Amino acid sequence: MKISKPVGLEFVIDKLTNSIQNTISGDSFDTEVLRLTKTDLKHVTKKNGWSFSWRSEFNDNTKEVFKLTIVNNPGIIQGLLSLTLEPDYVYMHLLENSPFNIGQNKLYEGVAGNLVAHACKVSFQQGFDGFVAFTAKTKLIEHYEKTLGAYTLGGPRMIIPTQSAQILINKYFKS
Repeated sequence: MKISKPVGLEFVIDKLTNSIQNTISGDSFDTEVLRLTKTDLKHVTKKNGWSFSWRSEFNDNTKEVFKLTIVNNPGIIQGLLSLTLEPDYVYMHLLENSPFNIGQNKLYEGVAGNLVAHACKVSFQQGFDGFVAFTAKTKLIEHYEKTLGAYTLGGPRMIIPTQSAQILINKYFKS
């Protein structure tokens, strides 16, 4: 069995919003997190500007892959998240904003925060007290400490503790 080395995540929390916010108009849009489908895979390719191979994440039976969409607009994916359920926490393998939500000309802010909040919500639902772990790119460790309330476990491995997870969930999910 091939053991894969953890990818250092390098998503940026641009803004913690109550949903996702249009960068031009400032309007907020309610979101929903749904499972990625096989049909969705034809749109989330490197050819379409995505950085990761989401097909391999989707085909890995140990992982769950989710898409963030605007309510009533499930065909346009705002971002993706891959995670696994470990014995007492959720592990985020990959998180990526849609290509149109990256950089100075991004369309929406709050996408990455929304997906991290979903991982925290899954952790609470599984009885893991909100604990979410991930491996960070070294240059972003301080950013995640400040924006997510995460802390390092040594090296680039980080964890979001219960209190920080609850803050994120309260920010993004009304119920």
